[in-house]
Amino acid sequence: MHETPPAVEIAGLVKRYGDKTAVQGLDLVVDRGKLTAVLGPNGAGKTSTIECCEGYRRPDGGAVRVLGLDPIADAARLRPRIGVMLQSGGIYQAVRAMEMLRHVASLYANPLNVDELAARLGLDSCGKTSFRRLSGGQQQRLSLALAVVGRPELIFLDEPTAGLDVQARHATWELIEQLRADGVTVVLTTHLLDEAERLADKVAIIDAGRVIAYDTPQRLADTTKEQDSIRFDAPAGLDLTALSIAVAPGAQATEPVAGSYHVTGEITPDILAATTAWCASLGLMPRNLQIEQRSLEDVFLDLTGRELR
Repeated sequence: MHETPPAVEIAGLVKRYGDKTAVQGLDLVVDRGKLTAVLGPNGAGKTSTIECCEGYRRPDGGAVRVLGLDPIADAARLRPRIGVMLQSGGIYQAVRAMEMLRHVASLYANPLNVDELAARLGLDSCGKTSFRRLSGGQQQRLSLALAVVGRPELIFLDEPTAGLDVQARHATWELIEQLRADGVTVVLTTHLLDEAERLADKVAIIDAGRVIAYDTPQRLADTTKEQDSIRFDAPAGLDLTALSIAVAPGAQATEPVAGSYHVTGEITPDILAATTAWCASLGLMPRNLQIEQRSLEDVFLDLTGRELR
């Protein structure tokens, strides 16, 4: 009995453009049926990595396997099983939206219902409009529809909600979540860290051509729990030592601004309860109380640098 290979398996990937090495020995394994978000600053190598997986670029070193196949040598066998959403290009400018969607659907043995997909993504109202006359958001949604209409086993989504309004973004998220629920493997590249945090089972952060972190969003955020904090306002000059002792061993209370208190540590329900109980013991009502926890954005900035590139 043969073991099913991962959806994507990358080992020692190298990709060069002249004298520049964009990808430097990158390793990554994407599990089937999961959504993996690939993040990285501009120039980190994530686009080159994905294009090697899609078969658009030939690696200069290492190995790439997609659904157990070589994206270059086995392209004809692989293409019917994957969906690719591009940010631009690949669609005839004069073709009407629904004509294009129906044509692509006809190429597959068991496509999704075209009318239902178009309605879900808000394309039914612009179906007779040529691609060049669609708004940027409509073009983006049509590109997504073309990528998923063939019921792929694996789909690569490049910035799927770029330029979309709030309603269209949420509709797109719901479609992506349904794909994953149906067992489709999704590889998502996005600059929207809240999108990755909401959708991803795992996040791969790429910088300087290598994967520098790969885990669930929660575990990545939990790597430095000491930076979580409870914040509240109260009269200035409270006893910080007493507050630290009352909350928990290892917790630290500070007053960075007069009347603004921070309790930092591994924030748990017990620590939150102890903080409010301490305030109650002094007859104080903590104002503007909030819990601030590390986010994926914090982790990303810490790992890749907080300066713009």
